[in-house]
Amino acid sequence: MEKVIIALQRADSDEAWCTRMRTDVAADLLELGLPGVAINVRDDVVRHSLMTLTVLDPPVVGFVTVWAHQYYAEPVTAAVARLESEADRVAAYLVTESVPLPPPVTAAGARTDGFANIALLRRPTDLDEATWRQRWHINHTPVAIETQSTFGYTQNAVVRALTPGAPAIDAIVEELFPEAAVTDLHAFFGAPDDDELSRRMERMVASTTAFGANRDVDTVPTSRYVYRTPFVADNRIG
Repeated sequence: MEKVIIALQRADSDEAWCTRMRTDVAADLLELGLPGVAINVRDDVVRHSLMTLTVLDPPVVGFVTVWAHQYYAEPVTAAVARLESEADRVAAYLVTESVPLPPPVTAAGARTDGFANIALLRRPTDLDEATWRQRWHINHTPVAIETQSTFGYTQNAVVRALTPGAPAIDAIVEELFPEAAVTDLHAFFGAPDDDELSRRMERMVASTTAFGANRDVDTVPTSRYVYRTPFVADNRIG
C-alpha cells in the first residue's frame, strides 16, 4: 500500500469551494475505487488560525490524501486529473507515513474534531538528510508531543514529487489540535498560564530550529474529513 498526498494551491478557499471538495469531489474520488481517501480544506472554521504561515503563492488551501496499491496506477492519475479543475496548481507527492500519535477514529465523511494543522517542511541545504531525519524524527517527535495539545500526529516523509513543477517539499506533517487552539496560544500549547506557555514555546522553537522547521515552512490549518481507510482495524470504511 502506498500513500500519496496532493496539495491544492488556490487564491482562495471560500465556503462554496470547501463544500464542493468534501461533497461532489469526495464522491468522484470514491468512485475511483481507491483504498483510502481523506480531504482537508481551509474553511471558515480555521481560516483565522494564529498558526498560518505561507511561503507558496498561491497558497495551499487544501489537501487530498489517497492510499493506493500503486502510486502510478490509473486511480491515482485519475484523482490528480479530477483535482486539476479545482485548483490553480495541483502537486502530488509519494510519501512514507509515520504515526507517533494515531488520530481518533471518526465516522466515514464526518469532520474530525478540532482542526488539522498541516506543515510543509523543507530540509535546509546545510543539513545532510541523515542528520535532518534524526533531528526531526528522533529528537523532535517527543518534544512536539510534550509541548503542544496535539491529539493526532502524522509525519509524512516525501519520497518524490509525482507531478511536473511540484514545489520542492521534503516532509508533510499533520497535527490535530482542539478547536480552541485556532485562536488561543495557551490552548495550542496546552499551557495553563503565561510562564508555562513561554517555557513550552522556547522548547519548541529550539527543537524546530535544530532541523530547520522554524523557517521556509508553510502551515495550513484545515478541517479534516476521512472517507475511506485501507486499515481494516479502523472502522472508517466508506
